[in-house]
Amino acid sequence: MNAMSFDPFGGLDRLATSLMQQNGSQAVPVDLLRDGDRYLLSADLPGVDPGSVDIDLDGNLLTIRAERTAALHEGAKWISRERRSGSYYRQFVLGEGIATEDISATYSNGVLSVMIPVSEKAKPRKIQVATSDEQAALSA
Repeated sequence: MNAMSFDPFGGLDRLATSLMQQNGSQAVPVDLLRDGDRYLLSADLPGVDPGSVDIDLDGNLLTIRAERTAALHEGAKWISRERRSGSYYRQFVLGEGIATEDISATYSNGVLSVMIPVSEKAKPRKIQVATSDEQAALSA
């Protein structure tokens, strides 16, 4: 008998991310962990205006978009320009067992944090085992 683990993020949409990179968008680097009864997704978005961050949930598809604009310096000659600007994009397919109505997000110090709670029906629970005497009493 194999133990099964529940992974609501098993369907990460890597194809969409690679297609967006080909279209000039950059993938958002993320960390994802489970902390008790919630998942915590942390996305690095340094230098992004918080007003440009857009998070959408369409069915079970969570989409993160953001824009970082380049600094304009009229008449200046760039010596080095390594900080990327442009649009950032990432999608995640949420599996069953997520309380989608309770998803929340904060942005602080260049990090977007998305809290994704586990629904009550997906939380681990104990199954009580009834004895035959208890079963007989319930049937009577």
